[in-house]
Amino acid sequence: MVVPTRRLALLALALSVPVLFVPLGLVAALALVNGVLLVVALVDGARAPRPASLPVERQLPAVVALGSEAEVAWWVRNPSPRTLVVALADELAPSLRAGTRRARLVVPAGGQARAATSIRPSRRGRFEVAELAVRVEGPFGLVARQATMSLPATLAVHPRYRSAAEAELRINRARLLEVGLRSAPGRGGGTEFDALREYSVDDESRRIDWAATARAGRAIVRTYRAERNQTVVCLLDNGRTMAARVDGVPRLEHAMDAVMMLTHVASRLGDRAGLLAFDREVRAVVGPRHGPGQLARVTEAMYVLDPALVESDYRGAFAHTLARFRRRALLVVCTELAEQAFTETLLPALGLVGRHHLVVVAAVADPAVARWAASVPDDATGTYRKAAAIAALGERRRVAARLRGLGATVVDAPPGELAPRLTDAYLAVKATGRL
Repeated sequence: MVVPTRRLALLALALSVPVLFVPLGLVAALALVNGVLLVVALVDGARAPRPASLPVERQLPAVVALGSEAEVAWWVRNPSPRTLVVALADELAPSLRAGTRRARLVVPAGGQARAATSIRPSRRGRFEVAELAVRVEGPFGLVARQATMSLPATLAVHPRYRSAAEAELRINRARLLEVGLRSAPGRGGGTEFDALREYSVDDESRRIDWAATARAGRAIVRTYRAERNQTVVCLLDNGRTMAARVDGVPRLEHAMDAVMMLTHVASRLGDRAGLLAFDREVRAVVGPRHGPGQLARVTEAMYVLDPALVESDYRGAFAHTLARFRRRALLVVCTELAEQAFTETLLPALGLVGRHHLVVVAAVADPAVARWAASVPDDATGTYRKAAAIAALGERRRVAARLRGLGATVVDAPPGELAPRLTDAYLAVKATGRL
């Protein structure tokens, strides 16, 4: 497609003004100007290279974390013997928040040129970037040839992992406890024999191995470490209650951060972590594994999820869990403590898994509700808001109490605290051998 440039329009306007004063008629004068410009434009357009003849590349990052900054770059190579002016317009979604979608490059003869812009995504998900409009100007800059090129690429915007530093702290602390730099006596039978060593004054006498003591002729004790290869499965609620916003983002985003931190810590400490995301149906399943690659697999399964405005089917999710994970596991249900949903759906379904698995329920508390409940109202609106906040907090406490009465551990924490507190609950279960 051949299109006129802004320079052609300005040139036509500049030539038309003095010609109006020539004794020729107005129509004849304008026709003369248009004829001359048309001939020049045709020559210019004929000498403009076709966009398809230029090698054009787009460099797009494969993965970007939500809210972080990345760069999109365009490269144009010029195989012709003269300098070219090339304009680009890319197909970048508005939620990628690109600095610009357009670029204008002066590409030297036989060389190449580069343009770039920054992106800072404001929405999680998969973005398909397919088309790039390329416009090449003629040598006079009056006419340009334009074409749309197909350069398909995919950009994955992953959830933001805010608790990465907290995860490393807990991994290091757990490893220090294992090598004996600190002691944390546990109860129950959930400890695993590690090695024999000589008795010291800080050791408990019940840890003495009398057979080894008799053989060695000195007191020998058994050392233990937390059991490994346990199974931790995060059940991520993707239903309507997780679409409500807390601190400006959906509850689902905070729950994803908690899932990533728990997966990171559990897989690094030798346990097998997995994921099951559900609403009315099961949306994603990641089998339990350990190792450094498990966090990436879980993140890859979650980043395309958007809260579905439907009631979540806990019974179906728990039945799928029982069918797939028969070994006793720690089930972490990331959901919302809504009394109606709890009474009608979660409570009847909890009995399916409570007999065979250890259950932890994690929820995001809204700090704004706590502030309203503690505020001193100065008008009728503030009074009603305070009463509603107190009622909402009372509802959450009742739901949490009933869950604890059924044997579940409840972690109800505000954003920024949910992920560390949920991971601490997992470490406490691991240390006490409850799995």
